[in-house]
Amino acid sequence: MICVSIGEQSVEKLLQTIHGVTDRGAQLVEIRFDWLAEPFDARQILAACEVPVIATARREADKGHWSESESERLALLQTVIDLGVDYVDLELDVASQFPRKGNTQRIVSHHDFESTPQDLEETHALLCAADADVAKIVTMANSPLDSIRMLQLVDQAETPTAGFCMGEFGVLSRILCGRYGSPFTYATVDRSSGTAPGQLTWDEMRDLYRFDEITRATKLFGVLGDPIGHSLSPLIHNTAFIEESFDGAYLPLRVRDNELLGFLQAADWLGIRGYSVTIPHKQQVMEFANRCDESVTAIGAANTLTYDQSGEWRATNTDYQAALDSLQSVLDKPEPGKFLRDRRVLMLGAGGVARAIGLGVLSQGGALTITNRTSSRAEKLADELNVPTLIWDDRGKEKFDIIINCTSVGMSPNIDESPFPPDALQPGMVVFDTVYNPQWTQLLRDAQSAGCTTVSGLEMFVRQAALQFELFTEKAAPMNFMRSIVKQHLSGD
Repeated sequence: MICVSIGEQSVEKLLQTIHGVTDRGAQLVEIRFDWLAEPFDARQILAACEVPVIATARREADKGHWSESESERLALLQTVIDLGVDYVDLELDVASQFPRKGNTQRIVSHHDFESTPQDLEETHALLCAADADVAKIVTMANSPLDSIRMLQLVDQAETPTAGFCMGEFGVLSRILCGRYGSPFTYATVDRSSGTAPGQLTWDEMRDLYRFDEITRATKLFGVLGDPIGHSLSPLIHNTAFIEESFDGAYLPLRVRDNELLGFLQAADWLGIRGYSVTIPHKQQVMEFANRCDESVTAIGAANTLTYDQSGEWRATNTDYQAALDSLQSVLDKPEPGKFLRDRRVLMLGAGGVARAIGLGVLSQGGALTITNRTSSRAEKLADELNVPTLIWDDRGKEKFDIIINCTSVGMSPNIDESPFPPDALQPGMVVFDTVYNPQWTQLLRDAQSAGCTTVSGLEMFVRQAALQFELFTEKAAPMNFMRSIVKQHLSGD
């Protein structure tokens, strides 16, 4: 079950928020009495709730907002127990002061906002011994491995345990704790009202990650990267799973580069069977794979890991095929197998995506030239691909049939920037921008105004995700649906 944690300064706003979420289907709410900045009547507030309530009044020492005396806080907790609140949250050090009374269930809690200590089991045992109906143990994850340790604790607990980690490294534990026996997880009303670091919104937990539907049978996937908060991969894959009635959950997995191999080994316990891979892990992940596709070996990078029926991990690069398919989709009657023959292609950028697309261009007969703001990187990639380079400042002085931007220029929030001079764009040129946020970059707007054929990075992103979906699920991807979901998100709809 998802508990919606609600902290408001006024009673009026608190009740409005409670009614708002319960009218939309929330089944459990936490009232953070410590957030209220005005006098209140606990009886009035509890009487207004139509769903079960967890009553919490967190001290400032525990990162709460209670500013009155400790005796007043303890008196409030006793009052809500006397009123028969469904659950009361009691810190371990005060739990013994409240004898069990009526039907109120006791959540005995411990929070560590700094780390996930090694003595988790010992702390958990103390919580359970304090006459807990639910042991609640919440720590700060400083590594994704902390989340795995926490989930293992929840899985082994005999007393029902709400255990998960805070922070970006802890998101996976918030999503998966129910799978391992946690009676509930916590979510916030919206992004502006979080009561703890790393909380997802109730809508995300319910509609995107489908917390209440994740079981031991649910197939798990995720995206590996650092940073990862900006990724649209959880959106596109989870909504595609829903569209296709596929019992899967796709997780955002922030993993530092020095922890990648250790995480992948430890995550075997979770049963994750497919990963999308983004910066900075595309090269190192090849070390974990049992076998690499030919394109991965040629490119020197993978963006997908899948676990096959033989019990081996396979590394794939779907960026390569997605870029080619995106280009081919806008060309008139391209020759099969060599659809870029005799076309002059200028590629802006010399990173991993540029290498993948460059190899694809060459495989289809294109005449490739590379330019980059840092000339040494352009020369290095050009030597590897055996193609010429162009000085960055001269990129608009020669005529090319196709321009491909593989730099980050024009990416949100710098949406007014373009990597190519607009006056050098000519009718009939094809302009492909691998940036997909925003969908219509300044480069593509300039190209459209000049009469060029345009290819959005959104098209490549959707196509590479669709290829991953098929590897993950062995089902045809709902590509049109996936495209519409990303467009809606980027348009703010």
